Amino acid sequence: MKGHIRERSPGHWAIVIDARDPQTSQRKRRWHSFTGTKREAQIRCAQLIAEAQGGAAVDPSRITVNQFLDRFEHDWVALHVSAASAQRYNTSLSRVRHHLGDRRLQALRPADLAGLYATLVRAGLAPRSVEHIHVVLHRALRQAKLWGLLRDNPADLAKPPAVDDEEITILQPDRARELLDRLRGQPLYLIASLGLATGLQRSEILALRWRDVDLDAGRLRVEQALEQTTAYGVRVKGPKTKHGRRTISVPAHVVVELRAHWRAQQEQRLALGTGKAPSDSPVLATF
Repeated sequence: MKGHIRERSPGHWAIVIDARDPQTSQRKRRWHSFTGTKREAQIRCAQLIAEAQGGAAVDPSRITVNQFLDRFEHDWVALHVSAASAQRYNTSLSRVRHHLGDRRLQALRPADLAGLYATLVRAGLAPRSVEHIHVVLHRALRQAKLWGLLRDNPADLAKPPAVDDEEITILQPDRARELLDRLRGQPLYLIASLGLATGLQRSEILALRWRDVDLDAGRLRVEQALEQTTAYGVRVKGPKTKHGRRTISVPAHVVVELRAHWRAQQEQRLALGTGKAPSDSPVLATF
């Protein structure tokens, strides 16, 4: 068995592996696409030869949709998206697996995807959910193309069902005041007050620590958020982007509410014998 590389365009290589079928002795040639330097392409060529000789290589033409999605979730999703997003990917792709998992990846056609979307809609799935499945599947098949497993992405030509535009209802000032009046004295009051005053997401509010809040300056710093997934339960995570870390001004009336909450929290901790709350304790802890 041997292999060589050919440069298709600057930084883009074709890796050609020549082998013989052990039963028929016929020569068989496999092509793989690779992006990188010449040295990296040579290394990848050697790896492919080693995999083929060790029996670990799989002929791309025989890979099923399920086999590819296993690799996609293990080698791409796990490294590039958050745990919460990975869970949504898994949910969407599970429907693809159910309907098309046994199909050969390279035999997948736009008509197959159109049939999948129609089947899901007829089964009662909302068009917006089907659209999300299309987005995730399109991303997966784009990666298959980049990995040299597909020549074309069938999702480029498959269209999900149309989704009706939904007008978002915005809470008006009078309704916001009514909401706060109804919640006053309840555990959810401070969450609602902070959210309305700062625009923070619920996950960001729940992850606030006293060290992130400067009551004297009337501002807070968003440094983290909570997320809940099946795999990891509830855990703290950093913002998705550098812009997620930001400083936000806090209105005077909310500063007053936070000071009152801090005092009540300290009194409760002292009554329980736990001492003063450390600076890294959650603002919205029960004690």
